[in-house]
Amino acid sequence: MEAAFGLWLVLLGVSHGVQTSCDGRQDGAQCYGALGGTVVLQLTDDASEIFKFQWSNKTTRILSWRNTKMVSNLIEDRSSFTPSNGTFRINDLSRTDGGDYTLTMFDSTGKIIETRALQLTIQGVETSCDGRQDGAQCYGALGGTVVLQLMDDASEIFRFLWSNKKTILSWRDNKIVSNQIGNRSSFTPSNGTFMINDLSRTDGGDYTLIMFDSDGKPAEQRALQLTIQAPVSSVLLDSECLSQGEMRVSCSSEGGDSPQYSWTLDGQTLTDAQLLSGSNESENITLRQDVSGQLVCSVRNHISSVSKEETISTCGFIFIACILSNGTHVSQWVLEASNTLCIKPTTASTTTTEDHSLLICGLRAAVVILILIGIAVYFAWKKKKYKIAEGSAVPRKMDYRDDSALMIEVRSSASKL
Repeated sequence: MEAAFGLWLVLLGVSHGVQTSCDGRQDGAQCYGALGGTVVLQLTDDASEIFKFQWSNKTTRILSWRNTKMVSNLIEDRSSFTPSNGTFRINDLSRTDGGDYTLTMFDSTGKIIETRALQLTIQGVETSCDGRQDGAQCYGALGGTVVLQLMDDASEIFRFLWSNKKTILSWRDNKIVSNQIGNRSSFTPSNGTFMINDLSRTDGGDYTLIMFDSDGKPAEQRALQLTIQAPVSSVLLDSECLSQGEMRVSCSSEGGDSPQYSWTLDGQTLTDAQLLSGSNESENITLRQDVSGQLVCSVRNHISSVSKEETISTCGFIFIACILSNGTHVSQWVLEASNTLCIKPTTASTTTTEDHSLLICGLRAAVVILILIGIAVYFAWKKKKYKIAEGSAVPRKMDYRDDSALMIEVRSSASKL
């Protein structure tokens, strides 16, 4: 019941669009589509798991699948089948699309393994309008339904006529005298509402309600204008990068009378600071070079609203500003990948070069100092050895008795030096 109520809200135009969806994997599924809109039917989980299937109405085979390939699609000009999730999408729905459908699945031997039934009902978008004020502007969806409140309670009015060049509805003494479109309309006296189904372009125009008292004198007269519009069915977004890094984005809608456009970026209305050309209500806009994010275009008219979103990024441009070595001032947007202007050496590389130079100089100085110290130590050692040798060469006297011979000992240390 909740699912059916939610779907009915879609058909009434409460949702942002006229696309409906339905799970047809259960036998006897009840599905609904909006006239002129789109319906997405899930027929299977994954078509690759089914060797063969056929989806048909009572008289015609619509879709045929065999051995992971699409064999035929009778309405391929306005439909598409997605094998990975088993969904069949039908666009531009008409009354003839409604009816009873059967999905028949076969195994590789040709035996029927399962059959499912599905009923598709096509309904028009329903709108309502308060026509109790003189000059009311009312709108109805092409092929849909409009509910017009003409008065509070018809039982309080002795007689009235509701006309559009000719009398459409006539009431007198608590009874409907005539209804020229009684085959597709109904009047509810208790709340004064007039419902018209299956609206066409000819239903649009200026209407007049004239009320009379019991003496036959006009008591009040009101005017009402009814406009019939085709609902917006889908939106297309097309974007391209321009030569200076700007991005041009075009928003277009399929179907829909008198479409109105609006744009948001990351949930916020586009501002003039983000636009080079166009406005928030333009069909085509040009974004500045630094604009990126979740861009949404919404298209609406008085009976429907559909939106399309796209994640956009910058076109690879950066803004540079500097003075070149020749004195030229540069201030412009350039493609970052090929930019050769205003590039300065980084501080890190300069510091690294200077650190390397200081390290090399320090090492050289240390080597020189070590060499000098080594030379000084060598000569000091050599001088000390020389003094020791010189002291060893001096004759040493020895005391003997008078009758002893004098002996002189001479030691040579030259060989040890």
